[in-house]
Amino acid sequence: GNIAGFPMTRTMRRLAAAAFLALLVSSTQGAQLVREFRGTNNGTTPTFTVEAPWILDWRLDGDYDQLVALEVTLVEAKTGRHVGQVLQTKRKGNGVRLFKQGGTYQLRVSGSLARWTLKIQQLTPEEAELYSPR
Repeated sequence: GNIAGFPMTRTMRRLAAAAFLALLVSSTQGAQLVREFRGTNNGTTPTFTVEAPWILDWRLDGDYDQLVALEVTLVEAKTGRHVGQVLQTKRKGNGVRLFKQGGTYQLRVSGSLARWTLKIQQLTPEEAELYSPR
């Protein structure tokens, strides 16, 4: 699509989708908070169980613009199996990541000069539809 006659790049589409998603989540009554984790250090969160669909709503802040970093990996709690890296950023900001598989998980967090907040939120299938690219 275009915005004011300018073609949108893939990054712009992603940013627009992320902005829409953040707006959707903040205005959604149905998104139910399952767990919230906050910290400044590295480590593994306590276990949480969630059904599909669900989202990871993340926020990264810090005292320095250049040096902050955050990496989050999803781990299957019972087996310790690495499911995948779900977030890697070197900029302050926030975003949302949609998951279509439930389970019992932990998040392995590695931060550098960062204050982070990670919220696990349960969605209804109808809410998840609004996230999904058509």
